[in-house]
Amino acid sequence: MGYLHVEIDIAQTAKKDSGICGDAVRSFRTPEATVVLLVDGIGSGIKANIYANMACSRLEKLLESGFSLRKAFSSLVKTMHESRGSDMPYSVFTIVRILNNGEATILSYEMPEAIFVGRHSASVLQRRNFTLEREVISESNLFLESGEGLVLFSDGITLAGIGGKTRQGWNPVEICRFVNDKLAAGERKKIHQKIHRHAIDLWGHPCGDDCTVLSVFCRPGKVANILTGPPSSPVDDQKIISCFLALPGLKIVCGATTAQIVARHLGVEMTINAEDTSMISPPGYSIKGIDLVTEGAVTLNQLYNILDADPNFLDPDSAVTRLFDAIIDADRINFMVGMTLNIGHTDIAFRQQGIIPRIKIVELLAEKLTSEGRLIDIKKV
Repeated sequence: MGYLHVEIDIAQTAKKDSGICGDAVRSFRTPEATVVLLVDGIGSGIKANIYANMACSRLEKLLESGFSLRKAFSSLVKTMHESRGSDMPYSVFTIVRILNNGEATILSYEMPEAIFVGRHSASVLQRRNFTLEREVISESNLFLESGEGLVLFSDGITLAGIGGKTRQGWNPVEICRFVNDKLAAGERKKIHQKIHRHAIDLWGHPCGDDCTVLSVFCRPGKVANILTGPPSSPVDDQKIISCFLALPGLKIVCGATTAQIVARHLGVEMTINAEDTSMISPPGYSIKGIDLVTEGAVTLNQLYNILDADPNFLDPDSAVTRLFDAIIDADRINFMVGMTLNIGHTDIAFRQQGIIPRIKIVELLAEKLTSEGRLIDIKKV
């Protein structure tokens, strides 16, 4: 199936005019999966918002510390059980984990059912209820394919209009019917916004509760693989380059010496791109079988400096711009960083020009790209 990327979209309205919502959404990506948290803090306003974000942070920290999905979930359920009916922070929540192959697990504590949205129709996701830490929780499992996804919502959506335009709210079966009507009418795009807007219409003004709708949809992921720097041991050159070439996605080589090693491995020539006319960026190269070849540390430093730039102002005849285009278009970027020391990078001229050494600039690039929602994996070779 290949790598599936998960697109996450949110529509949210606070109950109070202050605009502080008591629902919180958090997501993060690992090389293996995308994890999405939807948490509803008790009450509304800033107090509920604090409770919800505390629960999000707790879950995220547990998962980052190596807890399994179920163990982290169980730990928070136990905390909430102890907090129920007291003045301690209390929240209800749903965790969704989608592996890169589409395998999805949804664990829910006191939250409405999710809706599965296929290519042509939707259905309320079946779930199994059981007792955990003296609380009733639920679990759903399924495989998602490209073009399929889930819609999650807080109870502000399922209670919409209760006692007014609806007698008992807008339950998940009715929401699912609404989604199917939109799909039949060809209105699949931004379905989370359509659900949210209809719930707000049912509530009228003022809104009766915090309302959050979250959609997570799968599509084929765009992958860019960057090899930069010769491997630490020359005897590993062939193995590392073979591994690099076997990766799915774009193949990008940054560094003249690295490019020469790759060209030698492929048995082809490396040539300089004559069309690169930029006066401030090093020229690129061409190697048959490689999508993009550039200079190394200087180009990576320049890429870092323009990551936030408006693409319309970039020089089109530049290897740095082509690298920028490839990176910005990717969902996942795999860096293979050769750890051979480049003596030239220790030259005082590099420091005077502000050129950061290869491994450090890769780490800075990873930090910035991760903050923009991309998945970054760095392997030192």
